[in-house]
Amino acid sequence: MKDLEALRLLDFMDQLRLPWTELFPGSEGDAVPHLIGHLIRAHLKEELVTISSLAQAGYAPYSTSLRKIEDLIDGGLILRVPRGRTGKSFALRPSPLLLSRFDAYLQRTKAVIARTFGRRGAAEEPESYYFGAPSAGCIMPPYGVVREPHGADMRFLLADDNYFIAMQNLWSDFRNDFGSRRDFDLARLPQLYKLANENAARPSSNYHVVAINIPWLGAFASRGLIRPIDLPIGRQQLDGSDFQDDFWSNGQWRGRQYGVPVYCTVETLAVRRDLLAENGIAPPATFDQVIDAGRALHAPAHGRYGIVWNAARGMPIASSFLFLLADCGRYLVPRTAMNEPDPPIRLVREDGLRVLDYMHRLAEISPADVSELDWEASFDIFMRGDAAMTYCWSMRCARFEYDTRSHVRRKVQYLPHPAGPQGSVTAPMGGFVLAIPSNLPEEEVARAREAIAWMMSPDSLRSHVKNGFPFVPRFSVVADPEVMQSSSIIPFIRRAAERNLLDNWARPPLPSYLAIDALLGAEIHDALTGRKSDADAIRAVQEGFERISESASHRPGLVSAGLHS
Repeated sequence: MKDLEALRLLDFMDQLRLPWTELFPGSEGDAVPHLIGHLIRAHLKEELVTISSLAQAGYAPYSTSLRKIEDLIDGGLILRVPRGRTGKSFALRPSPLLLSRFDAYLQRTKAVIARTFGRRGAAEEPESYYFGAPSAGCIMPPYGVVREPHGADMRFLLADDNYFIAMQNLWSDFRNDFGSRRDFDLARLPQLYKLANENAARPSSNYHVVAINIPWLGAFASRGLIRPIDLPIGRQQLDGSDFQDDFWSNGQWRGRQYGVPVYCTVETLAVRRDLLAENGIAPPATFDQVIDAGRALHAPAHGRYGIVWNAARGMPIASSFLFLLADCGRYLVPRTAMNEPDPPIRLVREDGLRVLDYMHRLAEISPADVSELDWEASFDIFMRGDAAMTYCWSMRCARFEYDTRSHVRRKVQYLPHPAGPQGSVTAPMGGFVLAIPSNLPEEEVARAREAIAWMMSPDSLRSHVKNGFPFVPRFSVVADPEVMQSSSIIPFIRRAAERNLLDNWARPPLPSYLAIDALLGAEIHDALTGRKSDADAIRAVQEGFERISESASHRPGLVSAGLHS
């Protein structure tokens, strides 16, 4: 069970107990449930609890609480953990046994609530539904996909990230009672690509809807693995008219719509506003200013780094390189070449060396193991308060404000990417589109379209935004004042869109993108870690691009669109 769901259940149970204790004073009974709940909540929030603070929490007279706590310690449910170097003071934390038992208790409680209010069967696993999607109760189920008593389930293949987990939760929330978590397969990016391709090779698709990483769109569309989407979609009459152009176009390939952008995230330079102010440093707007600010704030001896960023081998460092290249005003393929059958892929030597020089300077003000940090690892370091700046996705940034373990809450400012030499500030885009597999049986296509339309409906999107997922896909949602006030990230994205800073071409959706990604992910990492000189790495990239372009010129064209209409 996720921490946020556990905290919601704890709050829910506290609210149920409160009216009873207020109306029947003195009838609270045993203090043990209160003491355990207090300790579990503090554990989830990573807050320190001592014996005296727990005994003084007011659940029973101090001496009684102290005795109960000692009983729990003797019973192996609470552990004493030494504090400091002297070993004379202790903190309390739940033991593995207590955590296991309490999780089982929450699961059983959730199951009872769901069966009572959601008409779930007694045999259905608690993990197949979710407690606490606050806005779900007022959202209508998608037309035509409500589960029939003996009907076929709908199936989705999505990315394993917080946004899609929230979508899974909304779908299966007990108040809607038309879906289940078992309808979803969630996979990390490399595995997602593998599963989507394996599914495409089947005679009949296992999934009604698949999530495609935006840079992969050309690879799937060019091979006829996903259907062009006819507009409008479903009874929601979903089309591109209510979407920001830069967002909607992420689902297009060679003039046709192949997917609906389910979310678009922007890579931002997140900075510690408080640290900049304390040191009289202006928000950086160029590569050199980032380095200057990072050097001023870099204090590894005190547990703080100037910056963290995504430099792990493979996809993380490949994406970082392409985004920084775009900050310098350079792209692997000119935008004007998008509709060419096989546009040549080129990297100018001086451009590549310029970006690598910046990466080396970033590494000097980063953790020593920066070359091993992916999106999750670098994000966690910043959220712990151990770095002054980070390059990160806006969709993840919501956790800076909402995660119970965040040490940077209300201390972060979000900036577009600072400009590189000969470039300008940018806001690189990423995210996913929802697509329909070509091998989905024709009789199921209408249901898939209705599901996509529902997932992108204003009510569904408002639910996600208000639950901490900042993105601005539809004008009608942006116009909601409550949505605009829900996160400081949303106004940042809106300003970036209004200033024409959004950039969806840094990672061009070419059929050969995966080969480009793999090449850069190896060669740029070798240069950063000193396995190769910068010049040798750039030369290897140039030679690899020539091979990729040559291979692309011999690749068969797009499968006939008549198969997908």
